Amino acid sequence: MFKIAYWIVYICLWPIYRFRFVNRHYITSGGAIICGNHTANIDSVLVVLALGDRKQYAAMAKKELFQVPVLKWLLKAFGAYPVSRGENDIHAIKYSLKALKAGEKLIIFPEGTRVKKGMVSEPKAGSAMLALRTGVPILPVYITPGRKAFRLHGCTVTFGKPYYPKVEGRPTAEDYNEVTDEIMRRVWEIPSLGEKK
Repeated sequence: MFKIAYWIVYICLWPIYRFRFVNRHYITSGGAIICGNHTANIDSVLVVLALGDRKQYAAMAKKELFQVPVLKWLLKAFGAYPVSRGENDIHAIKYSLKALKAGEKLIIFPEGTRVKKGMVSEPKAGSAMLALRTGVPILPVYITPGRKAFRLHGCTVTFGKPYYPKVEGRPTAEDYNEVTDEIMRRVWEIPSLGEKK
């Protein structure tokens, strides 16, 4: 079902977004946390499409989206699971840990919500906590910000080099915040690094 859903969405969306995927050779095998900037609802779908038509990831989506029947089917077909934003969702954390330990990739936008031009970004430390607890790498990804539909030059999903965040001793809240800041710094520096051969 996933492969069918993937290609239906790919074919329907490409004329609208004319997306391009860069540095996909950085996508590692096994578990990893994919962290990116977030400025539009379509961002998560673009990252999924960039990963290819083989199901290898889990993704979070706000639980309200699962109340729309067609969207619920699409989200489940794409492997998304519901989370309660702003709450300590233990079920989502356990699901995330299980997915990472099973070798799946977890797609997370640390900013938690769409951050548009002029807004102040306040990244959450969940991705840092999961990475440090499971020992999986962070795979940063930069997505063309702002409006993406019918752009003159389309939009681009660019992966950065994966890395393993490390701290000394038992992680503290300050450690989680520092790792989160490092994640977002690596995401935002991707455009300056260019495409790697």
